[in-house]
Amino acid sequence: METGSGQDTEPVAGEPVWIGLPPGLLRMRRLLLVVWLGLTALALGLLLGLFAGPVWAALALLPLAAIAWGWVMLGRNWASWRYAERADDLLISRGVLWREETVVPYGRMQLVEVTSGPVERHFGLASVQLHTAAAATDATIPGLEPAEAERLRDRLTELGEARSAGL
Repeated sequence: METGSGQDTEPVAGEPVWIGLPPGLLRMRRLLLVVWLGLTALALGLLLGLFAGPVWAALALLPLAAIAWGWVMLGRNWASWRYAERADDLLISRGVLWREETVVPYGRMQLVEVTSGPVERHFGLASVQLHTAAAATDATIPGLEPAEAERLRDRLTELGEARSAGL
């Protein structure tokens, strides 16, 4: 069902080759959802059961319903993320209901950084953040494998330096 990861196998002439995010990001986000809402359901059920009675403890089912809804929504969100490297710019596309596509020209990039927090590192993931002169066009590609994030950072930095030298 979720096949947003990987490169398109047959690119059409003139069309960008879109690359989806790896499934590790989806696994990490779903695990965090289950842990936090599961603990919330447990705590709510225990507290309401002790202080308000067993009927009120049934309200602990609400966070469990949120887990089911969030599971599906996280999958849809993950599948919507993709990026493409073109000759003059980087495209980042995301969004399920409101589709957002960001175009970052290589010559406008000021800083490309790779970040990885403790949870991301545990799952073997990193994010690439692009900074430009206009704050509105700053862009992030989350949940990449560290080798791909470093490759993308090095390539974007090299292209950015080459394009900005011509300005």
